[in-house]
Amino acid sequence: MSGQALKVLNILEKEYPDARVTLHFEDPLQLLIATILAAQCTDERVNLVTKDLFKKYHQTADFAGADLRTLEDEIRPTGFYHNKAKSIIGCCEMLVKKFHGQVPQSLEDLTSLPGVGRKTANIILGNAYGQQAIAVDTHVKRVTHRLAWAKSDDPDKIEFELMKVIPRERWTMACHQLVFHGRKVCRAQQPQCPTCPVVKFCPKIGVPLRK
Repeated sequence: MSGQALKVLNILEKEYPDARVTLHFEDPLQLLIATILAAQCTDERVNLVTKDLFKKYHQTADFAGADLRTLEDEIRPTGFYHNKAKSIIGCCEMLVKKFHGQVPQSLEDLTSLPGVGRKTANIILGNAYGQQAIAVDTHVKRVTHRLAWAKSDDPDKIEFELMKVIPRERWTMACHQLVFHGRKVCRAQQPQCPTCPVVKFCPKIGVPLRK
């Protein structure tokens, strides 16, 4: 399986040379906030919201001390704004109290923060701190199911399945490539199998992700 995965990743690397996280950020805190907002929302919409948000809130303490109602209104376009606002404020309050206002660099510390699961933590580790990490979003889940690299429906379990398939030194970039492929070709509805560059490695051609 690892040999097949390597061939697929080599093709995707050539197909998507600019694969990267598409959330806009300048530091770990901004990426943390943007990733929380990105739940059930497109990166494009999040980027529109954070463009103004990051002009107002510069430091962890700014978010920790934010007025809940005001923050809800500011992030409303991203959806689920009640929960997201509570998570952002609670998360930043803990960062101030426990981590001196700094976003930690370990999975254990990150997942101890309110509203931060393994996916969000791995996005931070892989893209803000340059560590190798597997972040399983809806695209990674769908594509790796179709390629038969993963079987679980639980993103956390899929992460561990992919650790056995994808070489460690490629974890972070492989996720970007899988996301780009999922957005462009291996779509949830009407996957573009005839033009897929890795179709010969796919045992589930055209099969939609099971519910």
